[in-house]
Amino acid sequence: MCGIVGYVGSEEASSILLEALRKLEYRGYDSAGIALVDEHKSLQIRKIKGRLSNLELLVQQKPIAGKCGIAHTRWATHGEPSDLNSHPHTDVSQSIAVVHNGIIENHAQLRAWLEKHQVTFASQTDSEVIAHLIDFHYNGDLLLAVTETVKRLEGSYAIAVACSQHPQLLVVARKDSPLVIGRAENFTMLASDVPPLLSHTRGVQYLEDLEVATLTQHEVHIYNLDGDEIEREIQTIDWDMEAAEKCGFEHFMLKEICEQPKALRDTLRARYKDGSLSFPVQIENLLENCKHLLITGCGTAYHAAMVASYVIEQVAGLPVEVLVASELRYRPHIRKEGEVCLLISQSGETADTIASLRLLKELGIPTIALTNVVGCTLSREADWVLYTQAGPEIAVASTKAFTTQLLSLFTIASLIAKQERSYLLEALDQLPGKTQLLIDRQEDIQRFAASQFNKTKVFFMGRLVDFAISLESALKLKEISYTHSEAFAAGELKHGPIALVDTSTLVVALCTQPSLYAKMDSNIKEVKARGATALVITFEDVHTFDDTADAIFRLPQTHPLFSPVLSVIVSQLYAYYCSVLKGNDPDKPRNLAKSVTVE
Repeated sequence: MCGIVGYVGSEEASSILLEALRKLEYRGYDSAGIALVDEHKSLQIRKIKGRLSNLELLVQQKPIAGKCGIAHTRWATHGEPSDLNSHPHTDVSQSIAVVHNGIIENHAQLRAWLEKHQVTFASQTDSEVIAHLIDFHYNGDLLLAVTETVKRLEGSYAIAVACSQHPQLLVVARKDSPLVIGRAENFTMLASDVPPLLSHTRGVQYLEDLEVATLTQHEVHIYNLDGDEIEREIQTIDWDMEAAEKCGFEHFMLKEICEQPKALRDTLRARYKDGSLSFPVQIENLLENCKHLLITGCGTAYHAAMVASYVIEQVAGLPVEVLVASELRYRPHIRKEGEVCLLISQSGETADTIASLRLLKELGIPTIALTNVVGCTLSREADWVLYTQAGPEIAVASTKAFTTQLLSLFTIASLIAKQERSYLLEALDQLPGKTQLLIDRQEDIQRFAASQFNKTKVFFMGRLVDFAISLESALKLKEISYTHSEAFAAGELKHGPIALVDTSTLVVALCTQPSLYAKMDSNIKEVKARGATALVITFEDVHTFDDTADAIFRLPQTHPLFSPVLSVIVSQLYAYYCSVLKGNDPDKPRNLAKSVTVE
């Protein structure tokens, strides 16, 4: 997940490109670089390991000039962070410079082929093969050379190319990684996303998969790989700067993931005050006298209900039934003595959940709504309401709304579990801080996603609460990255799903229940034996899986039943980075809406 910018126009490009890179800092990187073509047809390059400030200092010390250039912020997938592995990369003669976002999956074969043609490589990256291939195909026509090159690439790419022989031309191409072209009267720009362009122009063109384009000061021409020119409308971006930059985050989803520590603290503060739980008296009496708890919701809310059923039954001994609301509304419901129903919906406007509420009220069953939106239909029609304190959630895929639902449900479990209450509350009080520790380590998840986002199948598995979070994790991944992802109770793996496991499969094993570590280790070995890559999510002091897993992500220690608040953040970040690496908009996944107000 790298940042690419480019400029060709009437102004000196260096300061423009560095300022544009600053707008892409949210992408995370370990090095940065810039390449300009000067008036003498000389390619000037500055690149360095570390933060963008290192590159800015280098350019101050060794200034470069030119009105056409490209720049890059890198997050390593091939080759360790170093000056040599930083972008831009060049051909042997240093007349062609390339910046690349993505992964070239056949780089090893291409590298071997180029080396047979006496090409010497300077870096360990997959990206360098692109520069050498362009040079191999170059005969004076840079567009043709780039087109022929990308036909040989397998994997994902967004590339921008500058050449010393063409001081007023950039050539760009993309597949599965985004590129946006900015149009103005006296210049043309390009970037991985819109924010770097907005202080310069509001007119943009979006490059589509398997397209290449030529950019000059006044013109942009877009072609398919057959060389046919494509007409592309110039769109006007009408966002204000604050909305576009999302407080410095690339997407609302990432911003909302990072807001979870605060949202959890706010939610906990509403239910836990001065060392004791605080609920409305009527709700407290209702829950403490409940003999059968029914919990319902749809999608993510349903998964929160599943987690709650395991936790409440284990710590409080209260029978819990969980039904998806789209089924509950149609099935005959037999009322049970002392039954209470808890209905969960972020928006409070979910059609199936509201229909279930009305059915249950007709049966005379007491109802409690758990929602994030004050004054929503669910809150108005339920007998009582509890609010999470997630704050506005703009991205379609729920993140902080889900974890605040979990925390609210855990406070309910603690209320009913009188004997273990103090121990549970102590663990709950520490959860917001522990989520911050995870978010501070998101680069580890980003790096893993960069190496795995092209997996065609991703399976999540776990037992008990880990199974419930497996369902939510698979949902997040399919929602925003459009990856085929499924979730299984780990013990059910051998009852059919294992037939789907092969070398194209990533299996994510959630392992946070100590009594089940040995069972989970056996399940992981089963999928490994069939060629799958295995990622284990477990606690930081657990070493059961050290010799089994391909990778391990370790969570801060907490009560095992409360682990879903932590483990799901790993899944949220993984889904987010996979989505972005594929060139999707994680805030607005196709065919989905934030509030499902129709059946």
